[in-house]
Amino acid sequence: MSTKLSERMTALAAMVTPGSRLADVGCDHAYIPIALCGEGRIPSALAMDVKSGPLIRAQEHIKASGWDDRIETRMSDGIEALQEDEADTVMIAGMGGLLIKRILTEHAIPASVTELILAPQSEVSDVRSCIRELGFSITDEDMVLEDGKYYPIIKALRGQEKGTDSPANDLPEPESLDSDEASRREMEDAFGPILLKRHHPVLHRWLEKERDVTDGILARLDSELALAPDSSHLIDRCEEMRHRKHLITVALESYQ
Repeated sequence: MSTKLSERMTALAAMVTPGSRLADVGCDHAYIPIALCGEGRIPSALAMDVKSGPLIRAQEHIKASGWDDRIETRMSDGIEALQEDEADTVMIAGMGGLLIKRILTEHAIPASVTELILAPQSEVSDVRSCIRELGFSITDEDMVLEDGKYYPIIKALRGQEKGTDSPANDLPEPESLDSDEASRREMEDAFGPILLKRHHPVLHRWLEKERDVTDGILARLDSELALAPDSSHLIDRCEEMRHRKHLITVALESYQ
């Protein structure tokens, strides 16, 4: 049985280093492990999920593919059931960023795992900062637009020197942006150091969409503030959205 991957899954699979043993956390149908084994790019994989339903579907697809001798299914809450020296790469996709962060921090990542492939559907900035705190550095990124949704994909390796995230050196240094490390780190966490550096076209489309969304939120907040000018909640929310608009504007300037 051949497995045809969607554009998003193809981009995820492309991040996996050839020859590594994969642990696919939240495996769903196990399409990516099946495809990678079928291409001969990985020697083995663990298809892991916290629910029995996805694991049953994964088992059916794995058996039909003929790779049941190389792909094992395992029930696991995140990486809880992942043992030492079973995987080199952990992939977590199709989840919110806070859930991915919980999975990465609730249980120790086995020392044999040197590579993370992550595709958070929200709170992407939190995931990027968590990667750093865990001693990994972002070495590659991609972004896919599929069925009207934007999917950032992050590859990180363990044991890089501090500060070796690929810097977004192509960002301008307008007067509106401080050039200190904290400001630059915030920008890179928000939008991706490598996506920015490469002027990724899908990131550009996403930034334009986010600019319009932010403008709409600010217009609504301004109207609400006119009726309740002393509301500390509205004032704080306005400041938050203006800061976000500033970051988006600076990021878009780098494409000019």
